[in-house]
Amino acid sequence: MRRTLCLALVAVSLGASSAVLPLHPKPPAAGGQNSLAALTTPEEQKHLKNVRQLTFGGQNAEAYFSADDRQLIFQHQGRDAPCDQIYSMPVDSPDGKPAVPRLLSTGKGRTTCSYFFPSGDRILFSSTHAAGVECPPKPDYSRGYVWPIYDTYRIYTAKPDGSDLQVLSDAPGYNAEATITRDGRHIVFTSTRHGDLDIYTMDADGRNVKQLTYELGYDGGPFWSYDGKKIVYRAEHPKTEEEVADYKDLLGKGLIRPGNLEIWVMNADGSNKHQVTHNGAANFAPYWLPDGQRIIFASNQADPANGHDFDLYIIREDGSGQERITWHPDFDGFPMFTSDGKRLVWASNRNGREPHETNIFLADWAE
Repeated sequence: MRRTLCLALVAVSLGASSAVLPLHPKPPAAGGQNSLAALTTPEEQKHLKNVRQLTFGGQNAEAYFSADDRQLIFQHQGRDAPCDQIYSMPVDSPDGKPAVPRLLSTGKGRTTCSYFFPSGDRILFSSTHAAGVECPPKPDYSRGYVWPIYDTYRIYTAKPDGSDLQVLSDAPGYNAEATITRDGRHIVFTSTRHGDLDIYTMDADGRNVKQLTYELGYDGGPFWSYDGKKIVYRAEHPKTEEEVADYKDLLGKGLIRPGNLEIWVMNADGSNKHQVTHNGAANFAPYWLPDGQRIIFASNQADPANGHDFDLYIIREDGSGQERITWHPDFDGFPMFTSDGKRLVWASNRNGREPHETNIFLADWAE
């Protein structure tokens, strides 16, 4: 999810049920889809220009650009997909209308965390389909708001049309949240193969696996910097005896309780780990800006009472200069810039036809 732990749709569902609609590019007839005012708040118009809605219905998230910025790959759940599956679509279409997404994954099990290889000839994602065609069981919410850690997730690659599916990482446990460097040589991902939720790297062919984090707790959602020298990620490390006991107990049951997730950065070899945010909120989905100095991420820091309102923020790697980007009620998350920094894609609850519907939006970026 970064569903499951990829946070996919993190609170997109926010613990509430929502109608799941089919994935069809049909803008609401009377909703003013092309109206900037209908899709943004006045505060957002400082940075977000020419906003377009790209999906219409269901739950859509984690949309990431191809290296040439012409395609998006993302996950969708709706009436046509009872649990997340991987789709792609062109960013722009000849007639200017939203494109029809194309199913890439098998349609079986649950998938998450998709990404294009920079060469454009392969895609990367995780799936549970080898363990069963049905959706994995939902977590036990009697333990509170928890995320499932499906130990049946394996990392796969395939051609851009979904053919030639090959398993890349078949280690026991949860294996997901994979992204690849822009030179196509190295993959970073999250795994429980050694008993805790940690970040690992491997070569693009699955060889030379190296563990980067060893701290007790959840380290995940990693993304490479544009030059491949740094990794930004989110982490939550239990500190008190009670927190440690709760974490270990839940992890043993294949669950994790999200709470105080902070943004961290480390070098590509795991050295020089340093915390970027210190706000005590749930911060996730960090992504580097092309300048290599700033990070865009999602956080509920402006909603301490309920924790349901996630917005996008930009912050420098040293933790200074934070600026709020989105102000719309409910959920905004999973941001990514084009390689030239001129466009931003993200997922949002705005302009939905049903409660908690989540769609993908594209904007021109203004500094």
